[in-house]
Amino acid sequence: MYEFKIWAPKVKKIAVKINEEAIPMHGPDHKGWWKVSVEDACDGTDYGFLVNDDPTVYPDPRSLWQPHGVHGLSRVYDQHAFGWTDEHWQGPPFSGSILYELHIGTFSPEGTFDGAIGRLDYLHQLGITHIEIMPVNAFPGKQGWGYDGVQLYAVQHDYGGPDGLKRFVDACHAHGLAVILDVVYNHFGPTGNYTGVFGPYTTDRHHTPWGAAVNFEDAGSDEVRRFFCDNALMWMKSYHIDGLRLDAIHELMDRSAVHFLEQLSSEVETLGATLRRKFILIAESDLNDPKIVKPREAGGYGTDAQWSDDFHHALFTLMYASKSDDGYDSDFGSFEKLVKALTKVFVFDGEYSRYRNRKHGRPVDGLSAHHFISFIQNHDQTGNRAEGDRINELVGPLRTRMAAGLLMTAPFIPMLFMGEEYAATTPFLYFADHEDEEMARLVSEGRKKEFAAFGFADSPISDPEKEETFLRCKLNWPEIHTGYHAHMLDWYTRLISFRRNSISLNDGDMGHTKVRFDEKLRWLAMDRGTVTVLCNLGEANAEFDVPEDYRMILASIDGMGPVDNRITVPPDGFVILCGEEQD
Repeated sequence: MYEFKIWAPKVKKIAVKINEEAIPMHGPDHKGWWKVSVEDACDGTDYGFLVNDDPTVYPDPRSLWQPHGVHGLSRVYDQHAFGWTDEHWQGPPFSGSILYELHIGTFSPEGTFDGAIGRLDYLHQLGITHIEIMPVNAFPGKQGWGYDGVQLYAVQHDYGGPDGLKRFVDACHAHGLAVILDVVYNHFGPTGNYTGVFGPYTTDRHHTPWGAAVNFEDAGSDEVRRFFCDNALMWMKSYHIDGLRLDAIHELMDRSAVHFLEQLSSEVETLGATLRRKFILIAESDLNDPKIVKPREAGGYGTDAQWSDDFHHALFTLMYASKSDDGYDSDFGSFEKLVKALTKVFVFDGEYSRYRNRKHGRPVDGLSAHHFISFIQNHDQTGNRAEGDRINELVGPLRTRMAAGLLMTAPFIPMLFMGEEYAATTPFLYFADHEDEEMARLVSEGRKKEFAAFGFADSPISDPEKEETFLRCKLNWPEIHTGYHAHMLDWYTRLISFRRNSISLNDGDMGHTKVRFDEKLRWLAMDRGTVTVLCNLGEANAEFDVPEDYRMILASIDGMGPVDNRITVPPDGFVILCGEEQD
């Protein structure tokens, strides 16, 4: 026997259809829920809902399995049947983490959870502690980034479905790797979203770049908030996910006394206390507002960390020779901006932004740097370039080494994007499979307009709806063992090892980061406790004093080394000096 439930306050009658039988449901109750128990239904039963007199059979908004795609029937799935082996798992502390973002469909040749399992030993050996996977909720078609998901409780069938995700998480934990799952709570995808048939999941009172906003504050919002909170708790409780990355929280439109993020962080904390595990919430935010990560007791939302774009923007615009005045480039491009990012987190903390044509942000005061995640590449910064080109192709090998060195020695939590560690030559492009021809056309045209606005009008643009665009993005693993790629992997491996074993580099106190720089000569020296980092982006050699008892740990160019307590760093050179004991 299985009990079917559906929140459908808008309908007059509803039935669950199994095989050819339509079984009327009972309700609605005072909250708008309908229910019915079916004797012959069990794990593996396909079903859908008939609403009013509409002959269309709709999938369940809370479906756990969509083997026939997002438009097809839902399937009953038993969350308790999987045989977990991670009963003693606790996970590494987040404050000392090294994150690795990956896309399941392009990370391995198979493009599945099982295919990704084959690379977990490699990630463990690299020194990764947390894997952050792009959304795996069910989306239209066979390939996509996952941010146009419409079945938020179901796991994409092409990746391996719900059991595939559980095998992946279980294997990650066996390798000592925590798993962060990217989730999208700010909108539903444009095709295959049938939630509006059942209830007010969205509202026209607010609008986002994707259309009507999710209803977090209007009539019926209690159950909509319940829908998303239950979704978050499900990933952690039933799939043993260690944390969530919340997409674009600046598009969560909520003026309630208790903001949705505050409610979510409170419920996640309660679940963690119950299960005796620490769960992580990471927010992607364009607000430059420390309130996102402040504790609820201090008037914040209580998320654990947030992506910090300013470090990426400040560093990238310095290193990339073809800097333009398009997009965010106009706000960055000086050593002063990079130094502010390294010491204050937000470059724009109340300052005027040319890009936004207004003041932006608020200062970060009294918070650990471990609340902020930095990167030199991610799915957005790579995939939103016209040809998905990676940093090594844009700035060359020496500056790529320098960027990686700064990432790994900055005070924030570092995150790598898949393939970055070996300078992958494969691009990461935007790709989708919306199935609907008109939607596919609109998406393709929309991407061209977006790229033109960011200075890529004359660049060749791959059609995101073509399968070949997706296939081009699959990592080419054999190149990892060849020349330049093997050298870059060795560089990243040594950087990660040094960071993980350095007391100074694991110190989150922003006040302990001191930076000297010369804007004209284009060099920078950063002190973090007993670790000193030297960078030279200038055209001439830069000379620095070497503190007594310090030794050189890493140098990006062969032949560098201290002489008589002085060191010469050539153009595009990067050096780490250290005065602390190392195991």
